[in-house]
This record gives sequence, C-alpha cells and structure tokens, in this order.
Amino acid sequence: MERLLVLRLESVGVTAEALLNGVPVARTGPARRVVTVPVHEYTLAGTNEVELHIEPPPPGAEAATQPLLSDGQQAASLRLLLPRIGQVAHPAHARTLAELDWAPPADAVTEVPHVMTGRVELPIAFPRWRWLDAPPAEDPAALRAPVAKFLQGLALGLARGDPEPLVQAARLRFEELAQAYQHVLADDVGRFRLRIQRWHAEQPLKPVMPKADALLLRPLAGGRLLECLAPDGEPVLASPLAGGGRAVWPLRVAAIEGRFYVLR
Repeated sequence: MERLLVLRLESVGVTAEALLNGVPVARTGPARRVVTVPVHEYTLAGTNEVELHIEPPPPGAEAATQPLLSDGQQAASLRLLLPRIGQVAHPAHARTLAELDWAPPADAVTEVPHVMTGRVELPIAFPRWRWLDAPPAEDPAALRAPVAKFLQGLALGLARGDPEPLVQAARLRFEELAQAYQHVLADDVGRFRLRIQRWHAEQPLKPVMPKADALLLRPLAGGRLLECLAPDGEPVLASPLAGGGRAVWPLRVAAIEGRFYVLR
C-alpha cells in the first residue's frame, strides 16, 4: 500500500463532525481542533458522500435548531486526502480528493446544526463492505433490550479478562479492517487479545453492564448500523484502567436475522 485515504477535520470556535457515507468518522470541539483519521473501511465503490456538520448535537441527542452569530473567526473544514504512506496528512503534502469549507463573515447568522454535503468519485477500488448490505433497523428503540443483552455478554467477558466474546462478535470487523489496510488478520487479533489481557492483569477490568433503559442506539448509514452509546453519548462499553486511564470499545452493530454483529 503506497497511499492512505485520510479524512482531515479542522474547526475553530465551533464543534464540527465529519461523516463519510452516513457514518461519523471524526469530531472536533474546544479541546480538539484538528482530527485526522484513515477512512478506507467507510468507502464505497463509485460515488461517495461527505458531510460537514456545524454544531451538531451530542451523539444520541436530538438537534434543537438555533441561530449562531459569527464573529468572523469561526470556521470548519473537511478534506479527503490521499497522502503517501509516511507523509503528513495535510493539504500541502497530499492530493485533495474532496473539500468542504464553512467560514461565515462577521455578523452573519447561521442556523445550527448546519450541514454541508459533497460527492466524490474515489480513484481507489475497495471491496464492498458488509455493513453496506446490512438491513436497515426500522425501529432502533425496539432493539434496545436484545442489544443490551448482547452487550452484557461482551462486558461479562471483559470483566473476566476474556477477550473472546468481543473477538467473536467483531470477527467480521477484524477481517475487513485487515483487508482495508493490508494488515495480517492474526496479528491484529493477537494484539487486541494481548492488550485486554495485559489491562486485566494490571487491574481487573470493570465495565459497566449495559442496561436497556440506559442504552442509546444511534442509527447510522440509513439505519444499517446502530452505534451503542451510554446516556452521556460516549461508547457504552468502557472500563477504568490502572493509573486513572479508561479503555473504550466503540461498537457499531448490525441486526441480521435476529442476531447482532459488530461491523464497525
């Protein structure tokens, strides 16, 4: 692999979120003004859609429209870049495939959340990822109880220091990420297992057991993926670590014939 498809999101004075084909891939805010992430696993063959959201609501929350008066300093930009491996993912050092910019003049009023969209034909051929063919969830709220039960099994495994329930649930995700970035699947899975076992050896993992009445399921990509969130909008599967850190396992699941799969 000579080049890496990367999305760069930058903002000043506002919170911004970038989506690729209906899936959030980056978010900025007061504490983090620039985010750069590889995005191979969210691409389509042919036309791809990018979105730039200005002042989006917290994940899982409903948007309440309100006016935003610009001071002339607020701005946000999205770039889809194709740098060579080892180069800085910056427009000055990489080919720009798509771009969206928001920079209102002083005293201009924007209704937020504000969404900008664009389309791009990518010059890279990726496989058709399984999440693209997952059936849309018609009523995510009705799935909270079975999804919570599914997540409880993963949390119980982590509490025992056993990564296998999560490894098996995310088997398709591991396979596709290895394919997307030309990794060795066994190496990726081995590192994941070792990390969980090492954390648990330092201090037993204590993930909060997900509960149906406190589980937010955020529909993504037209409902084909459901992002599993806690009431604060953070990933629901998490555990404190030794030394004051925190392990977080973001989960985006698909419901297929009554079973749940971690696809991203």
